[in-house]
Amino acid sequence: MSKILKSIHPDDDMHYEKMGLTRNKIEPWEDGMRTDGSRGTYEWWYFDSSFVDGTKLVLQYYSKSPIQVSGKIKPIVTAELTLPDGREYFEQIEASLRDSHYAKTQCDVKIGDSYICGDLEHYNLVFKGEKIQATVSLTNTVPAWRSQCGPILFGDSEEYYFNWLPATPEGDVTADVTYPDGQLHLVGSGYHDHNWGNVSMLKLMHHWYWGRAKIGDYKVISSWITAEKKYGYKEFDVFMIAKNGEILGDNSNHTLKFLPSDEYIDEHTGKPVYNTVAYEYETPAGEYYRITYKRTGDIAKINFIDRLLGPMKYLAKVIGFEGSYLRFQGIATIERIECGQVVETATEDSAVWELMYFGKAAADKENKEKQTGA
Repeated sequence: MSKILKSIHPDDDMHYEKMGLTRNKIEPWEDGMRTDGSRGTYEWWYFDSSFVDGTKLVLQYYSKSPIQVSGKIKPIVTAELTLPDGREYFEQIEASLRDSHYAKTQCDVKIGDSYICGDLEHYNLVFKGEKIQATVSLTNTVPAWRSQCGPILFGDSEEYYFNWLPATPEGDVTADVTYPDGQLHLVGSGYHDHNWGNVSMLKLMHHWYWGRAKIGDYKVISSWITAEKKYGYKEFDVFMIAKNGEILGDNSNHTLKFLPSDEYIDEHTGKPVYNTVAYEYETPAGEYYRITYKRTGDIAKINFIDRLLGPMKYLAKVIGFEGSYLRFQGIATIERIECGQVVETATEDSAVWELMYFGKAAADKENKEKQTGA
């Protein structure tokens, strides 16, 4: 039997000091560039928004493609625009390193003529493509938040990591967007986070569910991460709940329960998927919540191998790479429970969440059999 390697999501004083972090305090440099761009590293700054008319806009600023991390820095920025009638527009821009900039003191990323710049309270974003042009203003309504020390560390010497910082768990957004069929002035809410690591994610993680939702007065970020086989399929909880701009609690007290149900096999990706994903959580103040995401449809189904070209695609087939990404739409519900009774409830009809799946479905079955003793 192969040795199971160490993996941890630290929250102790030693790791805070080692990383130069302050517990319960986020500083602007944490949203600046955190890697050196060398082979194996990756980094991206993500933004998405939902507007009152139903339009959705997603912008992502990369140091390199997260599925091709072995190379040097290759600046990329992408835009996805989805209109209320379902029309979708996508554009990707690549720029030279000479025409790009990644600051370490704060979020200040420039890729060609596009950029994201901010200080944990306010962000300005610009995307300048041939098909899509967008100018965005984002102001935090929920403060920046870090899950424990931030990274999940892998390896007996903690040599590998995956890190994630929700710099804007929720914010007010205004945007001016030009696209092939018109122009829009938009008002709504948005989200910004920052991800980075020093080895390909597919070597560390088997899959994860991730979602966020604004449900009535509440804001929720929820994730359940399953490590790869060599790390024993260890599971990690990542969670935050806020109400009216105040954070009520997060996963640092480890009361979160992950309760998926109604499994099916997605025909396009071949991955096992749950129609319903629920989280139950007790805050430090003793309030008990249940958050439920119920799938009504799919926004995206992507097999990563389909986006590779030439030798990279051939190599992926040879090694049996089966990575996939699914994005769902549906209904999110939050319930506050006292003495077994629901005393408060709210619903969001346009929630979005995802399943990132790097591993093999057969390994997922093996993991479930291990857990149940079947």
